[in-house]
Amino acid sequence: MEWSLENVREMVAGGIQSIRECEICAFAIAMCVLLLFMWYCYRVGREHGSSPLRGRYLSGPSRIGGVVGGFMSSDCRNRGKGKQGSMLEEQNGFAFCQSSDCFRCTSAGESLNQKLYHSLQDYAKRYTWSGMGRVHKGVRDQGRYLNSRPTIQRPEVFFLPDLPSAPFFSREVQRHDVELLEQSFPALMAEFESIYHQPPARSGSSLPPGWKSNNTPRGQWWTYYLVNQGTPLVLNVRRCPRAWRVLGQLRTFIANNVFGNACFSVLTPGALITEHYGPTNVRLRCHLGLRVPPSCELVVGGEPQCWSEGSCLLFDDSFLHRAFHEGGAEDGPRVVFMVDLWHPNVAAAERQALDYIFTPGRLEDKEGK
Repeated sequence: MEWSLENVREMVAGGIQSIRECEICAFAIAMCVLLLFMWYCYRVGREHGSSPLRGRYLSGPSRIGGVVGGFMSSDCRNRGKGKQGSMLEEQNGFAFCQSSDCFRCTSAGESLNQKLYHSLQDYAKRYTWSGMGRVHKGVRDQGRYLNSRPTIQRPEVFFLPDLPSAPFFSREVQRHDVELLEQSFPALMAEFESIYHQPPARSGSSLPPGWKSNNTPRGQWWTYYLVNQGTPLVLNVRRCPRAWRVLGQLRTFIANNVFGNACFSVLTPGALITEHYGPTNVRLRCHLGLRVPPSCELVVGGEPQCWSEGSCLLFDDSFLHRAFHEGGAEDGPRVVFMVDLWHPNVAAAERQALDYIFTPGRLEDKEGK
């Protein structure tokens, strides 16, 4: 090959043309990848929403149940009167609904295990099986786990295996959210005062609007829910805008599935909440003490603890637990702000899968299909 100026020009021109063709090809590939990524984001956004709490105001109770914190709400009572409902059953001093539409009351049995497994398969088809080892193991062997658990810890609905467990947890495991709640103590206390001292909702009732009375063997236990089983209660939220903002700032609040609740909880002097279990071990229940008179105590897994005003108490409510207020009328009520946070050892991929499986209404829809 003879080297000349003309040959060099031809080689340079050919090289430039090749580079241009490669640039066009690379640009086309990059555009395809970008389009695929945008489509994936659209699918994820449709399923989970852009924020755990944004746009989730609903005017009614959750479709999936209506049992508040494990006890029968008015929605469950109404369902229990329907065609598929049955008589109420007394357990541990509480009235439990036996409606087939109620999530907590119909949770046990092979039917739920099958629905859980089908929901997990749907999730894996949409997204991935990666990181689903414990969730798959838990769903597959759920009946065995629930039946073989020691009586000190026996969640009623779902048990995730291989999670570290203890009745009480250090505040350090959810430090950001605990500190945020404690810093919000004055705002939450003021908001409690505003909703607690309203006139009764209707004649013949002693409770202000939004408050619910729970069955107890003695005394009174009242709750004011902002989020009940993963569903915001719109009227209550509107009355508590500062508390709602606090919930939106929490990093580990369970906002997208039926295991998430947030409420003000009041125990009157002499009240007793008898021993019972929570629905799952994937959450930690957090109590921020607002008013804590003497002689109030929480016992979890046989370990007693006392609340403290302005401080958070973290416990695993899948352990057998009870609470009581043995003070006199002059002591006033015990008041806490309660939120459900993720267990710190539940991984992000597992949280996303559990949000999908236990989305309010999903298991009920499965049954309808």
